[in-house]
This record gives sequence, structure tokens and C-alpha cells, in this order.
Amino acid sequence: MKICLRYLGDPGYQQGIGQELGVSQATVSQTVDRVVNSIVAQSNEWIKFPTTNHELMEAKRLWQSMYKFPTATGVIDCTHIGILKPNRHGDEYINRKGKPTLNVQATCDAREMSTSVDVSLDQCMIPEYVEINRLDYN
Repeated sequence: MKICLRYLGDPGYQQGIGQELGVSQATVSQTVDRVVNSIVAQSNEWIKFPTTNHELMEAKRLWQSMYKFPTATGVIDCTHIGILKPNRHGDEYINRKGKPTLNVQATCDAREMSTSVDVSLDQCMIPEYVEINRLDYN
């Protein structure tokens, strides 16, 4: 876990991280892959946007009672996650600062628990590979 957290906290060259932590580059790669895939496999169990009327009403009630923010069901934010420039369509991942990134959108509830995470590609980037994910807001 320490290897994965170190890599995710400040992604760099896996070989350098391996040297820092006393393991091989292959161990860093395999560990990150195993931990991230495990998290992704379980993510639907703990990242859930309210969908039923009861869940939506409870979300609105919490926002109102905790923050005096009526009718909200969640808050949204986006960030850029640094990546290695892909071989195919690599220039389409370059952000305004000239770095290759993925744009990540996330929402959370009044308890600061994640309710959705979207790392899908932007529609204008690679149309033949894009799956548009939309959230419906009430």
C-alpha cells in the first residue's frame, strides 16, 4: 500500500520510487496496478449518487440542515491528474499548462463522501472512443 500511495501522491518515474523505497521498478508497477484495480473493482460499493426519491430527499435535507444550502443533492469539482503522454492522440491530452493530464470530475454529499467520479474522455478529444456520462440533477 505504501508503494501505491507514494506513486499516486507524486507520480514520477517508477524506477526512482522503487529506489527510494528499496524495491524494483517491476514491483512498483505491479503493486500500483494491483491496488488501483482492487479499488476500482470495489468502487461501485462505496461511490453512489442518490437515485431514489428517498435518497434524494435525504441528501437535500442534510445539505439544508448542515449548511443552509437548500435543494442541493451534492457538490461538484474537477481536477487534472498528470499522466504520461499517450502514443495515440497524445496531443489531445495536453492541458492549458502544456502538461498531459486527464480531467477528473467528482461529486460528494453533505457528509463529504464521494457520490460519483468521472474520468471519461471529453467529447471533443477522441469521438470514436468517447462514452458520455451524464448526471441528472433535480
